[in-house]
Amino acid sequence: MSPADPIRRAGLHARLRAATDPAHRALEAGLDWQARVATRAGYRDLLARLHGFHAAWEPAIGAQLSDEPFLAPRRRLALLAADLDHLGLAPAAVAALPRPEALALDGPAAATGALYVLEGSTLGGQLIGRHIAGLHGLEETGLAYYRAHGPRTGAMWAAFRTRLEDFADDPQAETALTGAAVATFAAMRAWLCAARGLPATG
Repeated sequence: MSPADPIRRAGLHARLRAATDPAHRALEAGLDWQARVATRAGYRDLLARLHGFHAAWEPAIGAQLSDEPFLAPRRRLALLAADLDHLGLAPAAVAALPRPEALALDGPAAATGALYVLEGSTLGGQLIGRHIAGLHGLEETGLAYYRAHGPRTGAMWAAFRTRLEDFADDPQAETALTGAAVATFAAMRAWLCAARGLPATG
């Protein structure tokens, strides 16, 4: 029995998690989120970069997923805009924030792979949100992005994992899904860890 056999039997989620682990670890190491959110200005800057990423990726995912009822409750761009507004960034400034170019996703499998990265971040986001709340005295307002699905986070993740299995018996779809997930982790790392800085608020 080869070392890959247990992962193969465990299901698509286990295979996807194993395949994306190096890219996921690289993102976490480069992000250094605790240092980024240590000040309110640093927290706001991180949210601004996340806003740019979601502004590019959510439409790209939506266009290829072609399932708005599934995607709509997982969109977080509006949550980021609300948090930035609370932290003093005017709506016009939020609209003008830079954004990267999204991946050229091709079909529902690739879109699901990209969404895996965004939706997976809601799990660790619960811990990050609690940390930021204690650090900066924020409650619901200013923490909407990291609160994400709140008490529904577990159920939303379980539903996403069920959706993953739609592609489990199609090797070509799994390859597209996994490739898009790895590429999205890499793109997020490049974008979030780029040079930072926002205009001062009035």
